[in-house]
Amino acid sequence: MSATLADVLRQFGAVYLVRHILSTVQAKAWRAIVACRTALLGGQRLDCLECGHSHWQYHSCRHRCCPQCGARAKDAWLQGRLAEVLPVPYAHMVFTLPHALNALYAVHPRWVIDTLFACTAKTISEFAANPKWMGVSGGTGAFSLVLHTWTQDLQLHVHVHVVMACGVLDQQGRWHRPARKPDFLFPVQALSKVFRGKFMAVLAQARSSSQIAFDPQSGDAAWSQRQKQLYKHDWVVYAKTPLGGPAQVLEYLSRYTHRTAISNERIRWISDSQVAFAVRADYKGGKRVQKLEGQEFVRRFLQHVLPSGAKRIRHYGVLASGCKAIKLNAARLALQVPALDAQAVESAQAFIARVAKIDAALCPCCKVGRLHVGATLQGQRHLPAPISTTTAHNRDPP
Repeated sequence: MSATLADVLRQFGAVYLVRHILSTVQAKAWRAIVACRTALLGGQRLDCLECGHSHWQYHSCRHRCCPQCGARAKDAWLQGRLAEVLPVPYAHMVFTLPHALNALYAVHPRWVIDTLFACTAKTISEFAANPKWMGVSGGTGAFSLVLHTWTQDLQLHVHVHVVMACGVLDQQGRWHRPARKPDFLFPVQALSKVFRGKFMAVLAQARSSSQIAFDPQSGDAAWSQRQKQLYKHDWVVYAKTPLGGPAQVLEYLSRYTHRTAISNERIRWISDSQVAFAVRADYKGGKRVQKLEGQEFVRRFLQHVLPSGAKRIRHYGVLASGCKAIKLNAARLALQVPALDAQAVESAQAFIARVAKIDAALCPCCKVGRLHVGATLQGQRHLPAPISTTTAHNRDPP
């Protein structure tokens, strides 16, 4: 069996916790990941009446940082988005914060996340409302933002992915395609400058109003030095090749929505002192293996546990929850898209089943019998603290 993130936490957890104190959200994530799909969370014994095969199926933790639990949430999210994809080209952009703000993120992650979302959304909304780019004044775009905080080697790299329909809805309910080309939205150089200006303005206001009082660079000299770095730095806004039709858009969106910093498939092996995992070697899909000391691997992973209540996926413009029922229907009407009916929802569920290609009730041994619940195990009401979970096991109950 290949190594997992839970194995890493069990292997190096005790030593790591001697020198480090976990935040409340980190401790919660730690407990969930280690307990996921083990007897700690309870489960059912599945029996096959044909061949007598029996095995335990334990419950998942459903924590958003657990690499074992993203697939089901992604599928549910994907079904919900099927009705929202418009029959127009889609573009993918990435808005990245300079690494000079990493120290601020370490002490005020919620403020940095909320500010990044707000400044990105305002920048895109202003460009979408500009007739220079969309051919109409005051138009409303349809876009979603997804937060990521990591690089391939688990370093801190705070950025948001933007997926946006190419076009806007005007105030009269008409859909307008981009002024230059059907699949071109905005020039990235112009986006970068406006995005930087907005973030820097909010940063200065937050300092004057003491919203970021624990900023490690709040002193006059350190603040001035960081301001110079931020203004000199190229605030990267990256635009990828326009996406294709609705099916490709949905598949592409699902790559970014419910991912954690590292998947179990990327972890190659664990030794007494190191963790080896796969990272991208080039943009052609090549891979290489990187090794980190176990405690450093744990430290890097934990910095990507988001603060409590922080939402990783947010929708704006036509897709904003406050007006989606009206504006999305108007966009669909303007583009002559038929209204969604119950059959379309049922087809979406069938689509997910076909993609998964798994019959969970079929006996994995004889491939003929159907599995039935033969016994139930109750999970523990309170999971062990992280210092104890390093010795957690996955033995079947008697």
